[in-house]
Amino acid sequence: MFVSFFPRPRPFFLSAALWTALAMTLWYGYAGNLFGASSPPVIGVAMFWSAGSLWFDLYFAISVALFAGAWMVLAPHPWARWSILGTALILFTTYFQVQVNVAINGWYGPFYEMIQAAVSKSRPITDEEFYGHMLTFAGIALVAVCVGVLARFFVSYYIFRWRTAMNDFYIANWSRLRGIEGASQRVQEDTMRFATTVEGLGVNLIDAVLTLIAFLPVLVKLSSNVTELPLVGAIPYPLVFAAVVWSVFGTGLLALIGIRLPGIEFFNQRVEAAYRKELVLGEDDPARADPPTLSELFTHIRRNYFRLYFNFMYFNIGRIVYLQVDAIVGYVLLAPTIIAGKITLGPLNQILRAFSQVRSSFQYLVNAWSTIVELISIYKRLRSFEAKMHDEPLPSIESQTEPATL
Repeated sequence: MFVSFFPRPRPFFLSAALWTALAMTLWYGYAGNLFGASSPPVIGVAMFWSAGSLWFDLYFAISVALFAGAWMVLAPHPWARWSILGTALILFTTYFQVQVNVAINGWYGPFYEMIQAAVSKSRPITDEEFYGHMLTFAGIALVAVCVGVLARFFVSYYIFRWRTAMNDFYIANWSRLRGIEGASQRVQEDTMRFATTVEGLGVNLIDAVLTLIAFLPVLVKLSSNVTELPLVGAIPYPLVFAAVVWSVFGTGLLALIGIRLPGIEFFNQRVEAAYRKELVLGEDDPARADPPTLSELFTHIRRNYFRLYFNFMYFNIGRIVYLQVDAIVGYVLLAPTIIAGKITLGPLNQILRAFSQVRSSFQYLVNAWSTIVELISIYKRLRSFEAKMHDEPLPSIESQTEPATL
């Protein structure tokens, strides 16, 4: 799954994590201040070509070039340009889209302050001022759309390159793999699903981390007037504390109630593969795919799907209830501050948006759990291929039978 596309995956990912941590520490601890990253934020689309942003882009490019060059020399790999440089480009576009959210959050403050001034008639608002704010937002949105479309276009090619690498790797060992149940499906379908799912989860994880890095200082700065929480009282950094506690609670809750789902999804794919295989064999052999056999195989599919639906039902109850409460938790936490009149409309919207971004970053597993279930199932299926190729025992789940009850 990874050897086919990345050079020496374990040391590669470990070195990538360490190099990223080192580069970020150097930038936020020293280089960023030296090149103007700590200067007052620019409101509007000009933020993307401000001195601090351009210096960061150059710093990122140099860091990637050094890392990629070292790996291409020390461990040459036929897919290195796509796996290293392509991943770096996806990382950069993800960072850029986080900066779009930062730019929009910066726009929220003066815009809603203008709205409050207009509705309260505390000062006159001109047409030029109002539509100027609209044009500022349009500029940010236009950049976001262009970068987002181009990024998704590139990601599509990236995913197919990864699928190609896995396909070539497994086909080269097909003579040893063909005996595994559903082998054709695992090569034809699971490779694409694995690459797509890992890329999606990876991008979302990177986005969550970068969003947290970008918005945590913003939330701390904006919430200077928020000193207490309902029921808890006055504590340091109350909104940051609340975001962490609430998100950890949701993650733990959904992980607990969804713990059975990966195994059920694995069994689901296995019974589907058995049914499909019998139908394919019946196309050329009249003795295969007789009605009693197909009826029995389809009974297994029906039973497993009903088990999957039942388990997803109580999982979705927990997830939907949590997310519905999550929609108003920011207002509940700010209730003492709002009631006391310590905050105006502009900062309120900025705080709520920054709090939402920080909270969502901590809720990565909450939002991605259904996809993680699917990925674990695909990984278990492809892991059987790898075990067969290395003459290792098949994973124990391959010999397990589906439970007879929900």
